[in-house]
Amino acid sequence: MNERIRALFGDRTILCDGAMGTTLYARGVFINRCYDELNLSQPDLVRSIHEEYLQAGAEVIETNTFGANSFRLRRYGLEDQVFAINKAGAQIARQASVHHDGKHAAKIFVAGSIGPLGVQLGAAGSASLEEARAAFAEQIRGLVAGGVDLLAIETIVAMNEAEQALLAAKEVAPELPILAMFTVDDHGNCLDGTPPEIVAARLTAWGADVIGCNCSTGPAAILTALQKLSAGTSLPLAAMPNAGMPRAIEGRSIYLSSPEYMASYARKFLKAGAQFIGGCCGTTPSHIRAMRAALRAASAQKTGVQPSGKVEIVSDVRPAPLEQRSKVGRLIHDGTFVTMVEIVPPRGVDATRELDGAAMLAGHGIHAINVPDSPRASARMSAQSLCIQIQQRTGVEAVLHYTCRDRNLLGIQADLLGASSIGLKNILCLTGDPPKLGNYPDATAVFDVDAIGLAQIVRKLNHGLDIGDNPIGASANLTIAVAANPGVPDVENEIRRFAAKVEAGAEYAITQPVFDLRILESFLKRIEGFRIPVVAGIWPLTSLRNAEFMKNDLRVHVPDSIMLRMQQAPTPDHARAEGIKIAQEMLAAAIPLVQGVQVSAPFGRYPLAVEVMTDVLPRPQSATEAPAPQPVTV
Repeated sequence: MNERIRALFGDRTILCDGAMGTTLYARGVFINRCYDELNLSQPDLVRSIHEEYLQAGAEVIETNTFGANSFRLRRYGLEDQVFAINKAGAQIARQASVHHDGKHAAKIFVAGSIGPLGVQLGAAGSASLEEARAAFAEQIRGLVAGGVDLLAIETIVAMNEAEQALLAAKEVAPELPILAMFTVDDHGNCLDGTPPEIVAARLTAWGADVIGCNCSTGPAAILTALQKLSAGTSLPLAAMPNAGMPRAIEGRSIYLSSPEYMASYARKFLKAGAQFIGGCCGTTPSHIRAMRAALRAASAQKTGVQPSGKVEIVSDVRPAPLEQRSKVGRLIHDGTFVTMVEIVPPRGVDATRELDGAAMLAGHGIHAINVPDSPRASARMSAQSLCIQIQQRTGVEAVLHYTCRDRNLLGIQADLLGASSIGLKNILCLTGDPPKLGNYPDATAVFDVDAIGLAQIVRKLNHGLDIGDNPIGASANLTIAVAANPGVPDVENEIRRFAAKVEAGAEYAITQPVFDLRILESFLKRIEGFRIPVVAGIWPLTSLRNAEFMKNDLRVHVPDSIMLRMQQAPTPDHARAEGIKIAQEMLAAAIPLVQGVQVSAPFGRYPLAVEVMTDVLPRPQSATEAPAPQPVTV
């Protein structure tokens, strides 16, 4: 990676802003105005748009100077204002960034926007190459004077013009990194016909620090070109597409690509290798906000590393042995086959049904109740609240599902310490579903860490250290569980992440629902080198529709044979009975392979979970009768 880019941004994914012109147009500024001149006449309007993008999550904002060169400004009689307009544009963006920096920890970067001259160059054109270079140099001097952090030469339509822009940038501001982006046709080529691989090679040779595509007909065309760029360069890549093509609706040009659509492509750009991702024409703060959530969710799912042994934590505090931290910990340590049932928190404040269900399950000898943390990104009662109510009112131990979606690092540490202090000792570390999957898609995802990082945090707290390695006193003495999905399509990625979770400190795992024993057996064989106790997830299907939801929406592997059995059930009652039978068969087959079972209770039907275990497992000792862990001395 280019060292100047590394010095500014490191290796992380960077979210850039969206369109300035589109937002100005939406604010009522007519298209016959010179948008660049607004830097002088209406600086507060321009600044407010920068601030909206920063609030949406952008880390790089571009100056309102896309057309602020002498050739384009001449159309408005402003060719003598090039320096002033560019300097003002940079200063306005800098003011917005400074204001934002004062309230947030993340640093904001200002990129000087440099668009095409709008004239044809060379012998057949209206401007010479020398005149083009001089025009770019004049613009760049103003941007440098205004204090930009880097230059963004964008919407390149011809290679000869790009070369002059890069030469001017090297001449005027050799210290500034350069982001160079060209626009593409439907075939992924630059508008002058140059293939993307050749464009990348030439821009690299001419001194660009980042190479990418912007504008164009939308994200699909950008993705096609982006996938070819790496053949011509080793530089970081950028992708900033239009929100599709504009449509004329009631006299206004409207871009119809939704924020969700752009967010889906943001993930694809990331997978294709882009480090800098943003938007061009038609994108708004709403698009950038959705892209931010998608990128944070995707980044949280990145693969970990193969385990090389747990990293040694330097601390005088040691957690109690697993068997002394909780009843679940004792059962896992002793090799007792653990039985768990999942109870989802209610949507309101009344948890009577859930507590009655927990009491009934405890009476049937279930060892622990698993409580999900806003599953499928739905808004429900706090899982922590329901866990403590279950423990206090029924005596059965709870396993708190804890996700990274909704809390930053400080909130995570506060919650975990609070859970330990009130007696919630069992933590299942999860990354969490992105808000897009739930009922509140506009909710903001945090994802400061993923499940791997969360397990590391819990392990540190168990050693009396906070996230900054500062001593906090006694151990939190939490048991550390993680999730596994044996049936995920990308099993290689799942294996790598599972290995990383073990390295981070996981002490046992709970799988997603398993419907195919062969997949479970294969997964367990693949993790033999870093095996920890595994609790298998079992889901009693209630209908064909439920099976289709598991297979298509949750991406759980459900064999065709299971789907056929559910399809052939003649009535709803027969379907429920068949679902229980399938779950019992899976449980019976899994018992020799795993250390426990978690049975789900679809739609709050807790007796179903009991029925699944009836006649398959011997009735365990009542959860409330299980021996308590010994007093802990640290």
